[in-house]
Amino acid sequence: MTYMISWNVNGIRAISKKGFREWVKQENPDILCLQETKARQEQVPEELMNLEDYHIYYSSAERPGYSGVALYSKEKPNRVETAIGLNHFDCEGRFVIAHYDSFILFNVYFPNGGASPERLQYKMDFYDAFLAHVSSLYNNGKRIIICGDVNTAHTEIDLARPKANSKNTGFLPEERAWIDRLIQHHFVDTFRNYHQEGSHYTWWDYKTRARSRNVGWRIDYFFISDTLLPKLSDAVILSDVMGSDHCPIGIQINV
Repeated sequence: MTYMISWNVNGIRAISKKGFREWVKQENPDILCLQETKARQEQVPEELMNLEDYHIYYSSAERPGYSGVALYSKEKPNRVETAIGLNHFDCEGRFVIAHYDSFILFNVYFPNGGASPERLQYKMDFYDAFLAHVSSLYNNGKRIIICGDVNTAHTEIDLARPKANSKNTGFLPEERAWIDRLIQHHFVDTFRNYHQEGSHYTWWDYKTRARSRNVGWRIDYFFISDTLLPKLSDAVILSDVMGSDHCPIGIQINV
């Protein structure tokens, strides 16, 4: 059984000072995917570049202190990529793509559309390009796992205040419709495969101290291709883990 965790850490250097290394040792995932690392590899604290038992891969943005993803994997992947071949997306350090014998893992930090209308369009273009990319791989018989901060809550039970946010990015109809399309293209929301009720969130606003009141959003996901669904045995949200404005999520899968 393979235990995978995904976590938007909101700065690898910041979280390294909050017991992150000890948490990784305690949780002991087989694969750990991080988003929003906000650091080039040479800026990552040395103790996080020398974690025992892990092969480590970082992808950083051209813009300093922005975006970035990382993969910690006990099994060495056959191949690792940090791009999908579209420079205006690849330059932001949003991908680590690991090819294993039995599946391809996409660790992705999807764009936030809140800064401007232009960034919302960038987000939607990113969504479309990514869906085309993974759909092509699926159609060629690949088994796929997608994890990361998708920056969109899918349905009304995926955030505490859906009506108040119906016109805000992260819960716009066009953003939510993209997750519908992803599911229609043979991908499964692993958490919803086990949990149909609300009040399960993965992000809480720091400024309003929303976490203490559980006024949150579920915007972090593990999606798997339907061909992997028989291998899935659990999906969890680790909401008691602190250190970021997001919490980790995980799956158990027999791959």
